[in-house]
Amino acid sequence: MSEEEKLLKEAKKWPWEDRLFHKNWKVRNDANIDLAGVCDSITDPKDPRLRDFGPFLKKTLADANAPVQEKALDAVIAYLRAADADAGRYAKEVCDTVVAKCLIGRPKTVEKAQMVFLLWVELEAVEAFLDAMEKAIKNKVAKAVVPAIDVMFQALSEFGAKIVPPKRILKMLPELFDHQDEKVRASSKGLTLELCRWIGKDPVKSILFEKMRDTMKKELEAELANVTGGARPTRKIRSEQDKEPEPEAVTEAVGSGPSVESAPEAPPEIDEYELVDPVDILIPLEKSGFWDGVKAAKWLERKEAVAELTKLASTKKIAPGDFTEVCRTLKKVITDVNIAVAVEAIQAVGNLARGLRTHFSGNSRMLLPILL
Repeated sequence: MSEEEKLLKEAKKWPWEDRLFHKNWKVRNDANIDLAGVCDSITDPKDPRLRDFGPFLKKTLADANAPVQEKALDAVIAYLRAADADAGRYAKEVCDTVVAKCLIGRPKTVEKAQMVFLLWVELEAVEAFLDAMEKAIKNKVAKAVVPAIDVMFQALSEFGAKIVPPKRILKMLPELFDHQDEKVRASSKGLTLELCRWIGKDPVKSILFEKMRDTMKKELEAELANVTGGARPTRKIRSEQDKEPEPEAVTEAVGSGPSVESAPEAPPEIDEYELVDPVDILIPLEKSGFWDGVKAAKWLERKEAVAELTKLASTKKIAPGDFTEVCRTLKKVITDVNIAVAVEAIQAVGNLARGLRTHFSGNSRMLLPILL
């Protein structure tokens, strides 16, 4: 028996930490293989060994030796399959390490890295996954960006929009549309089309199209014609996997005619308001000269001042704030002797109501009597 064989045999008796981080790569390789085997044998997600293994995951994935790193990914995959949502405490550090160390590796390494991400989604560590994706898409190496976009596509396609929030993805896409790498642009287009399957074409077009180059718009417009709704998840999160499936309604066939397949369901109606970030309009309003303008003697100056508010309030979602004084002023302006000024004030009120929604309810009670 060679010295190396003796070392490998002896190493099997050592604590996990000594094996996983030994200077000899073959010792580390064997340790990861054995760790994967142990995790594969665990049937109880509360097995205390899983808690013991958790702190090792981050460091094993950062191994500089490519074959060892791939075995480390196998071990992490086995660990995540055996674990439950309690493992989420390690999600951030593991996802960040995979982004930093595994997305520019060999094709098989990248594929296994994507499996790790999807397993974290399955364990409901979606925020950690998307936080890591935000870092991944900023990588200067396009080779690392493409698999990040592709795994977001997979996560959305498999788990659906209820588990993977479209809002987070929508915020990431604009900077990818103008990426210098053609493959990144192609992947981002595919992800945009997948979003359309889940939340509908109109919300995606409304939010994203203004941020696209004309070329990308034309390409997407052409492909949107082929996008159909009715997207359904094909994979459940772990906590839902053991639950009984809901019985599907079965309609009895009438007569002996041929059965007719039901039409695909339309995508669930998504409120675009929930997909966009709120915009603070009070600060720019203060800087706009609104307060002096509404008191001007000339009607045109008053109208222009109110029009500035109308414009600011036209944003899709307004950040909540103290609009009491603004609404008191509008209440007076609505009764302006000049009809053009009054109409502009009513338009401003309408925009505020649409942008603030429930946050406008208090002020709406102040304005309603004058509007009626």
